[in-house]
Formats: sequence, structure tokens, C-alpha cells
Amino acid sequence: MLSQEQLQAMLSELESDRVERTVSVNNTDKFGQAICAFANDFPNHRQPGYLIVGASDDGHPSGLSVTDDLLQNLAALRSDGNIQPLPAITVSRHSLPGGDLAVVEVLPSDLRPVRYRGKVWIRVGPRRATASEQEERILSERRVSYAKSFDALPCLESTLADLSQERFYLSYLRRAVAEEVIAQNERPFKLQLASLRLFDLTQDCPTNAGVLLLVDAPTYYLPGAYVQFVRYAGRDVTSDVIDEKRAMGDLHTILQTLDLLLDVNLRQYPVPVSALRETILSDYPKVAVRELLINAIMHRNYQSNAPVRFYWFPDHIEINNPGGLYGEASPENFPYAVGYRNPVIAEAIRVLGYTNRFGQGVLRARKALDINHNPPARFIFDPHWFSVRIEARVGNGLPGQD
Repeated sequence: MLSQEQLQAMLSELESDRVERTVSVNNTDKFGQAICAFANDFPNHRQPGYLIVGASDDGHPSGLSVTDDLLQNLAALRSDGNIQPLPAITVSRHSLPGGDLAVVEVLPSDLRPVRYRGKVWIRVGPRRATASEQEERILSERRVSYAKSFDALPCLESTLADLSQERFYLSYLRRAVAEEVIAQNERPFKLQLASLRLFDLTQDCPTNAGVLLLVDAPTYYLPGAYVQFVRYAGRDVTSDVIDEKRAMGDLHTILQTLDLLLDVNLRQYPVPVSALRETILSDYPKVAVRELLINAIMHRNYQSNAPVRFYWFPDHIEINNPGGLYGEASPENFPYAVGYRNPVIAEAIRVLGYTNRFGQGVLRARKALDINHNPPARFIFDPHWFSVRIEARVGNGLPGQD
């Protein structure tokens, strides 16, 4: 946490590549670009950068009164999906003679380059700028020694030839990178992949995330990278199997397959509301099952050879994924604290359009279950597995009228 003395020293000095001051309180683009630039830490200080809201160019407080809404809006920049991958930030209020200050502390990212709305921003002395091709390359090359997550590490057995250029250019690049950047882009395929953390320039091979996204059969390298779907006739796994499928292939194909499986297996039925109107109900709200499946794929341990298991019984659904709670998440603070075991995969799922905000999936699922009149989901925490059980909706009446 920044001390009052450190803050005073920053205000008394000129702006630098670690400090930006502003009097604006609602310029979201400016804030997002600044956070992105500090997360990229192009000067390689390996120290936090600071966005100070409520300070003029000469370092004096502007008379701002920092509200809880302002602090919440600044904190929300972390998870609104515009900064990829997620930055590590803290937001605090400081009261000085002349007014309050809101300070955003941004830690350097281990997964550079970081993008805001598809562009890589860096600090060049006291100013912000979009990164050049060479600057992006430098950021990509630095990532190797800092990367801690499995999905960002090189998949040493794989090669560039394993990756589908067509899938990258048609399905992913235009969703991940701003159109004006693509229009000016003359970089080779490797560098474009590396800038999105899908290729390791030092080892000259794809990352594990690159394999999961762009290889036709990722299970050749990561045997557990699929979802096993089984529908049972009875209420436990000893029952007869009605249907069995494996959702396999690249990540986008798996997500599309699961959407189709949900459409086929969800039972929907009309319920009269009045003499002239009816509503459609289902045993399970699709949004809840979908969010919990995405959660399992996003947070699973891809080093395990076990798949995500999606089991459908007559009266409930079970979803199990290898890998327990990760990082700061614990049984006590779940689902309000989230740790990302696979930040590059989390980013990819968002880029592909399967989630809008980070850290909201389980909360959305809970709300959807409540609205559909299902019992609350039951979560089971294990050091090596994460499991959730969803009970079917009881009765055929309207919510609240069963």
C-alpha cells in the first residue's frame, strides 16, 4: 500500500514512466490506457505504476471529493474485459490538504503484452503511446522468464506447423485486436501469435494456450483437454447410459459443441400465464449450466489427463473439473474472490464471446437458478477437484407458484 509520504513525493516530482496524474474522473479510456501501460512496464522497472486521479499537472490536489462510486468504477476496470489479460490493481483513497486523491496501483504483468481494447499501450517517459512492432516483440520476449501460469508456458513438443492460420485469422485475431492495428499489420505469423501469448519466441514453439486454441487435436499434447458428456437413465453413475459424447477439438469447437448439447438436452415446456398467454420454462436455465461449464473449462488444471465431466441425471446435473480452487479463492470467500489458473485461456474465452465480465459467472448462474425456481447450486471443494451439482426444477408451475 502506498504511504502518504510516498504519495507526496510523487506529487512533488514531474510525471514519469511510473506515475500519471489526471483531474478527470470519468475518462474511462484514459484510465484504461494508463493501467494497460503500467501493466506492460516497458521500462522493465519491475515496480508498480500509479494513476493518481484528482491531481493537476503541477501535482496539487484539484479539490476532488473521492466517492465510493469513483473507487468502484476504477476497480471495475480490472474485470470489465477491456484490459487483457487481467491486470493486478489496488484502488485507494487519500485525503490531503486541498482535496482527495484516488490512487490506482498497477503491478507489472507476467503475461505481456497487455492490451486495452485491442491495442498495446506503454509508457515512453512521461507520456503514453501505442507500442510499435519492435516494442511488442520486446514485451513478448520478456514474458518467458516471468510467466507462471501453465497456459502461458511453451508446449515444447509442438511446432508452428501444428497451428491453424485460418482459425487464427478468421476466428480469433479480429476479435482480439483493434481493426486499425490489423490494417497496419505487416508482422509475421509468429510475432502476431506471440503478441497474444499464443507463441513463445524464445523456445520457437506455441504456448499451451496456443495449442488449446489453434491445434486441431489438442489432446495429442494435453490428453485431458476435452469434455466428457454422459446422460444417465438413473440417478447415479451405475445407471444405464442414454447418451455419451466427447466435446473435443480446439477450444472454440468445444464451446460450440457444448452449446449444441445443451440445446438438445434441455427440456422446455409451455406453461399458461393467462387465457391468451403462456411462458416457456425448463428444468434448468441454460445460462446457469452454460456459465458453470465455462467456469470448469476456464479454471481446470490442464496438466491433468482427466477431462471435464458433464453428467446429466433425471433429477440433477453434475459438472466436475480437475483442479481445486486456485490463488486467493477459498471455500470461505468463494465465489467473490477469484484466482485465475489459466489467465490466457480466460482471455480467449472472453475474446470468443462466451463471457463479458470476469469473476461474474458463478454469480450469474446463482441468479438464473433462483429466477427459474431451482434449488441453489451445491459446490464441493477438494484440493484436486472442483464440483458443482444443480438440482432440477421441481413442478411445472410459474416461479413462486409451485
